[in-house]
Amino acid sequence: MTEQSGRPSATDFEHVDLTGASFRKVQLNDARFRMVDMSGARMRDVSLSGSEIDGAEIDGLRINGVEVAPLIEAELTRLQPARSLRRSSDPNELRAAWAAIELAWATAYRRAAAMPAGTVDVCVEEEWSFAETVRHMVFVTDAWLGAVLGSEPRFHPWGVAFSDVGEFVEDVAALGVDVDATPSWGDVLAVRAERVARVCELLSTATPESLSELTAGPVWAGDEPITVLRCVWVVLREELEHLRFAERDLDVIEADAQPR
Repeated sequence: MTEQSGRPSATDFEHVDLTGASFRKVQLNDARFRMVDMSGARMRDVSLSGSEIDGAEIDGLRINGVEVAPLIEAELTRLQPARSLRRSSDPNELRAAWAAIELAWATAYRRAAAMPAGTVDVCVEEEWSFAETVRHMVFVTDAWLGAVLGSEPRFHPWGVAFSDVGEFVEDVAALGVDVDATPSWGDVLAVRAERVARVCELLSTATPESLSELTAGPVWAGDEPITVLRCVWVVLREELEHLRFAERDLDVIEADAQPR
């Protein structure tokens, strides 16, 4: 893929529908894709050397004829054993998954604390900082389990909403989130610990019956009530995925700090 002729300058595409488009001998080196739907895309004779893909839905993705999703899931589960329990309906397995997640986050907190001052506020590749990620986990807990936990108000003002929340909520501040908040890292940890303790308490007494009860999910989940179990599943998935992202970024920060 070396042929280049009459190539236009780089262009930013945002909210553009390119469904069914065809690209041939196009240079996309160092391009950045975020929140892009490539379902059903067909790529032939492409080079992905050195590329990175995170947070992707890859069910059915084949590379050189090999379905890769099961291979990747197996490796992720090896790295995060709790993944194997994140869709369980057994209360004991859900408790085990949550305990493993708590332990893994505690390890990440200690790692960040041992790194240079200000590490928790460093952003990598325009992603959330470690502190912002932890604040997002507060938001996730409030969004999916706030009704079950009886949170009032439902959202803590220091929570960080997901990037495209504006597509579902006209004014995120109306949820009770302070988009300009800059809490200290110690205060963030305190709020996070309180939310974690409440989820732990919820799961400690969970039964198949209580998990099957209906509750109010966040507005972007639709108007119909959903089961507590489904809400727990979402929280477990979000915890695992964002922990993975946070650890990935700590790796980058740590590598950048090494002498060249």
